[in-house]
Amino acid sequence: MEKRSKGVNIKNLSKIYIGANNNEFKAVDNISVDIRPGEFVTLLGPSGCGKTTTLRMIAGFEIPTMGEIYLGGDKINDLPPDKRDSAMVFQSYALFPHYNIYDNIAYGLKLKKISKDEIKNKVDNIIELVGLKGMENRYPNQLSGGQQQRVALARALVMEPGVLLFDEPLSNLDAKLRVYMRTEIRKIQQKVGITAVYVTHDQSEAMSLSDRIIIMNKGIIEQVGTPKEVYYTPKTEFVADFIGTANFISATIDSVENGIAEVSICGKKMSIPYKGDKKGGSACKLVLRPEAVEIGREGFLEGKVTLSTFMGSYQDYVVKVGEEEVKIQHNNPQVKEIFNEGENVKVSFSPYNVHII
Repeated sequence: MEKRSKGVNIKNLSKIYIGANNNEFKAVDNISVDIRPGEFVTLLGPSGCGKTTTLRMIAGFEIPTMGEIYLGGDKINDLPPDKRDSAMVFQSYALFPHYNIYDNIAYGLKLKKISKDEIKNKVDNIIELVGLKGMENRYPNQLSGGQQQRVALARALVMEPGVLLFDEPLSNLDAKLRVYMRTEIRKIQQKVGITAVYVTHDQSEAMSLSDRIIIMNKGIIEQVGTPKEVYYTPKTEFVADFIGTANFISATIDSVENGIAEVSICGKKMSIPYKGDKKGGSACKLVLRPEAVEIGREGFLEGKVTLSTFMGSYQDYVVKVGEEEVKIQHNNPQVKEIFNEGENVKVSFSPYNVHII
């Protein structure tokens, strides 16, 4: 399948709903972002953050209150959904129950009135691409959830859109199948080279699928970055807390010089790499991931274990350090000393695993 991927450019986009008593609700509040051709970008955030509304505005199902949307350099604000060079994969699959798999996938092509031979060629190629060969004559009710999702994906891909839009497509699947299908979606997207915009509230999906993640909160964009960037260098406490599990440790910056911040933590000093704009004397928060903390008899800070839970591949701890509670994920506990609740311990961590916000 040849694909001409297109970029998506969003400029100062807003969507305002008018509620009871003429109260305004800003579902999307003046956001701007550029999505490159062939990129897989995920809109991630909690319910009500504006991610689905943004996707629906790109698709043409919602009209922006303000701002502009460009697809491949062309402004598409005033185009109806069927005139936009995009295709949507829905959460509900939206398959025709009275059509077999072949006819479900071919439906859009038949509306375009292209030749039967060309339709057959395109549909056969897509069926093979998504791993449904031999199932062409089955009906949706004869397929598993994962297979139905593949049909929905194939039906969108066969139209060869400039951008493929996903509205939480895996939320109806069980946990194991979700993991499998997200891997398959990513493989197919990379093979085809299509631009993809994907909406989810599942951080694991976003991390595993995306070239970049757009994290939204209350209608605004909190951060745009690669999975590693948003995980290791979150710009805000919201981002750090939403992506994975994080410790937020109160500290004071004593001085900043040559990209190194001298920081006081629970009465101890540490030199931490820092590229921000906080000055000496500023209060700050240290973002520290649980897997980056060590627990033992020797270490940097003194504490007491308040929770010790065996989780199989890791031991889960909470250690009270001064007034702070530090969450620790100690991997491979089978070959390590286990500390029980009430024990006095030491915790330590590398300054290179600490991020200052």
